[in-house]
Amino acid sequence: MTAAVVRRWRDDGKLNLPLPGSGATARRWRGLAALAQDDLVAGRIAEAHLDAVAILDELGGKPPLPDELWGVWAAEAPSEVLTASGSDQKGDDEVVLDGVKPWCSGAGFCTHALVTAQRPDGHRGLYAVAVEAPGATALPSRWRNPGMIESDTRSVQFTAVRAVAVGDPGAYLSRPGFWHGAVGVAACWLGGARAVAAPLYQKARDEHALAHLGAVDAALAAAEALLESVAAQIDADPFDRAGNGEVLARRARAVVEHAVDQVITRTGRALGPGPLAMDGAHARNVVDLSIYVRQSHAEKDLAALGRLAGHRFSGPRR
Repeated sequence: MTAAVVRRWRDDGKLNLPLPGSGATARRWRGLAALAQDDLVAGRIAEAHLDAVAILDELGGKPPLPDELWGVWAAEAPSEVLTASGSDQKGDDEVVLDGVKPWCSGAGFCTHALVTAQRPDGHRGLYAVAVEAPGATALPSRWRNPGMIESDTRSVQFTAVRAVAVGDPGAYLSRPGFWHGAVGVAACWLGGARAVAAPLYQKARDEHALAHLGAVDAALAAAEALLESVAAQIDADPFDRAGNGEVLARRARAVVEHAVDQVITRTGRALGPGPLAMDGAHARNVVDLSIYVRQSHAEKDLAALGRLAGHRFSGPRR
């Protein structure tokens, strides 16, 4: 069902969003938030496809064809390693992938993916691969939580699978667009938070529920405002010559994550178990968002933001 929703969006032109840093980044993030508010799991898959489009554009890769659906499989795990070795078939840009890639969303329905893999020289490269290529096999699902289950996130086994290098080694992480994409994920979190908060907006009547609604509304408004501000700053410096991309992205993600926490907690406290037990759409939104927002690294990300903020502080010290 998720794949069908994303393909319908694609065919209807809803995935034709501006590239980040193009002067219309805010419109891109508004579009992602709207898709995620409509269907959070499909929005998460759409965001990955659009991130792949942006990465290929930034690193000089071949753009996706209109009927393709791409994933970005860049997660790493000590127990599952994917390696890339050179090939003499078509030149230096073609490699062979071997090993297992974890956390591959859309493993069973994406047509293509950008995957990271370890090179013989120890660097990490980025490669474009056809998911249906010989030797690529989605492994049985180990997913046990109903949250985000329709994202079909599984490990994928690669056995002598041909792929094409995208960009220079290390470029995936070092490019300015890495942090632009990180904020795109936060835009989807925001859309999911709006969907979870919808029953509170509709049903808050007594003073306690209205107080919760006030806090939720303020948190959502703050997140929306910061995304707009960060988008404008990215458009003003799309190549991140000022070196602010990481701190902007980490701030945006932290503020949106805080809004998500406020929405999930306060909506539940205000409305009680009824919507979670009796409203299937709301229950799904809550469990999907609870899983998806854990793509944040929580206190580890806050500590990284703290270090960046501390280095930039120019006021008096005591």
